[in-house]
Amino acid sequence: MEFKTRLYNWVLRLVKFIDSLPKGNVSEVMGKQLLRSGTSILANYVEANSASSKRDFINFFTHSLKSANESKVWLTLLRDLNKGDEKELRWLLEELLEIANVLASSILTMKGRK
Repeated sequence: MEFKTRLYNWVLRLVKFIDSLPKGNVSEVMGKQLLRSGTSILANYVEANSASSKRDFINFFTHSLKSANESKVWLTLLRDLNKGDEKELRWLLEELLEIANVLASSILTMKGRK
């Protein structure tokens, strides 16, 4: 499966997960933060594909990776607070780790070191 499609599908599941969070202040605030950072991973990845230079390309990938790292924090906090479906949370975190690894590896490759 193409990486962009995989990422898009992850974001779709993330949005549905956020929508299903229990009502309350904590879920609402963390959900909004997670929605921003999670959708930003995809947005920056898409932007990178129309970058005007290699430097721009690397920059967008780096922003995408930073958003992935931030999303990991929110998902981990929600998991540890027992907010949301445990099985879906586990899948989102595992998939996000793989996505982050692909992004990090791509950045290193583009910078010319593995």
